[in-house]
Amino acid sequence: MISKKISPPNCDTCDNKDSIILCSMNKSELAEFSKTKSFNVYKKGQIIFYEGNQPHGLFCIKSGKVKVHKMGGEGDDQIVRFVKPGGLLGYRALLSNEPYKASATALENTLICYIPKNDFIEQIKKNGQLSMLTIQMLTNDLKAAEKRILNMAQKPVRERIAEALLLIKECYGLENDEQTIAAILTRREIGDVAGVTTETTIRTLSEFKAEKIIKLDGKKIKILNMSRLVKLANIID
Repeated sequence: MISKKISPPNCDTCDNKDSIILCSMNKSELAEFSKTKSFNVYKKGQIIFYEGNQPHGLFCIKSGKVKVHKMGGEGDDQIVRFVKPGGLLGYRALLSNEPYKASATALENTLICYIPKNDFIEQIKKNGQLSMLTIQMLTNDLKAAEKRILNMAQKPVRERIAEALLLIKECYGLENDEQTIAAILTRREIGDVAGVTTETTIRTLSEFKAEKIIKLDGKKIKILNMSRLVKLANIID
């Protein structure tokens, strides 16, 4: 559901330089995109699209952050990935012409450009660089998903929680003290990233606190010993 509409920004003046759309198009092509796209504001917690719905366009994040998540068989919510400014949403379902395999929700107030399906497909057909970057993006997503599944399936709880904290830190960054994760997530949301229950998350974070790996201040998490947290995560390359 769209909460508010404002005038869309021009693609050729967008500052998300890592976006594959901006990297692969010239000014005239970007100007054409600007004419046909819309620009929407999503409030924190607002659903951008639902698992099972059919895609009709591409979402490009201008600012804010989004979680892509999937409902498990027992009603539990599994966070698949986080998407930052410049990132795209819904492209896999769009290109495969299949329903969304997961839902997307704004983690904070988020500004998103929406590009109609036909416009994006037409650009892919005539723009070789965009086609190649899209293929690379899909390949990287598959590799990341396989790596995450392998890591999480074989890891004990403590390693899962440690890796989840590092993933959240990578997405949100750190505050000015260079220790506190610049995000306020509930224990349930952290557990959703790690694929464990809220109770297990609370217990494990308390263990990390007692071991002086992290410091807890309400929902804020400060990483006191980054090297130990990385070692504990036991991330498989």
